[in-house]
Amino acid sequence: MSMSDFKMAASLWAKCAVSFVSSTNIATRTLQQVTRIQCIHTTAALEKLRAGRVRASKGEKPITYEQANFPYQIGVRKSWNSLHSANLKEETGAALRTLEDFFLRKFIHGTFHQCLATDLIIKRRGNQIFIVALLLRRMAPQKYYFLIGYTEELLSHWLKCPVKMEVQVVDERPIYKWM
Repeated sequence: MSMSDFKMAASLWAKCAVSFVSSTNIATRTLQQVTRIQCIHTTAALEKLRAGRVRASKGEKPITYEQANFPYQIGVRKSWNSLHSANLKEETGAALRTLEDFFLRKFIHGTFHQCLATDLIIKRRGNQIFIVALLLRRMAPQKYYFLIGYTEELLSHWLKCPVKMEVQVVDERPIYKWM
């Protein structure tokens, strides 16, 4: 291969590279123009109520009473998990109660790790907070007594009101029905 053949091949390659770059610039510009267009999607709404429901299976999945009732049956068949009077007319502090309930649930889930059999029920009576829990028998009774006292003391100090725990210990999770 002579030097002139090499120069000719190099110039041909340069022309191909320039045409490739210019074609990609055109493609990029058209993509930018296409993405600037706003579109309206006119698909039909899927109106299925799926939140808070347990999927049906072949009868091998155990569910609790809380899971067996649908969310729209709260207040009819099933009670609320947090009982307080902040949601009544002209009462203040509903948001504060919700945050406190969230904090209580997270704290107790962390304290009694993998020992809760069902959801917590939080009852407020006057200035007192009662936490009702169903625990699994996974530790010695002395540890449960210590954790209950620990929880009551810390929460009473943090929330500035008396906190009492009503606890029942069971061998296994209560099964309402099989789904």
